[in-house]
Amino acid sequence: MVVPQGQGSLGSWDAHSIVRNMFPLLIVLSVIVLAAGITLEDAEEMLTEYGLLAVMVPTMVDMGGNLGAILSSRLTSRLHLGMTDFDPRDRELWANILAILALAVTVFTALAVGAWLLGQLIGGALPLWMLLVISLTSGLSVAVIAIVFAFAATYASYKLGIDPDDTTIPIVTNVVDVFGMIIFISVSALVIGF
Repeated sequence: MVVPQGQGSLGSWDAHSIVRNMFPLLIVLSVIVLAAGITLEDAEEMLTEYGLLAVMVPTMVDMGGNLGAILSSRLTSRLHLGMTDFDPRDRELWANILAILALAVTVFTALAVGAWLLGQLIGGALPLWMLLVISLTSGLSVAVIAIVFAFAATYASYKLGIDPDDTTIPIVTNVVDVFGMIIFISVSALVIGF
């Protein structure tokens, strides 16, 4: 493992230390992710009435986590190579953020168009503009949350001397699952007027 310049070891590849660091974190994250399930259950009536929204839920939540995981991996790799110190003036960090936001716009636009096309095939479609507003508002909000938590989890792990490879992706994906579900359901209800 390459150690970033000016820092001590970020842990080892020892299974015992990975389990010791991750087990409590995974327990806490499992409890947190229950909030996403509760939110989904509370929105059952709306999702039953507007089936296209139910079709969008898995992709919305999954893609938010994937965006955060991509950024976390890039940040962790840069740390291990000694190429970052989280300086706000670092152009490459900003390029990574812009790339994640551009990817979010592309993916969540495609999600709205795909849901609209599916609605055209099965009947019961919501208007395209409504799906675009729901998808882009929710998706970009989730992307911003993913970016914030990717940086926070990577930086905190690094400062605590824990290998960010072990912690960042579980933290980011679980937090984004919860916030993604809450945001998507809230924005959907607001736009549809449910």
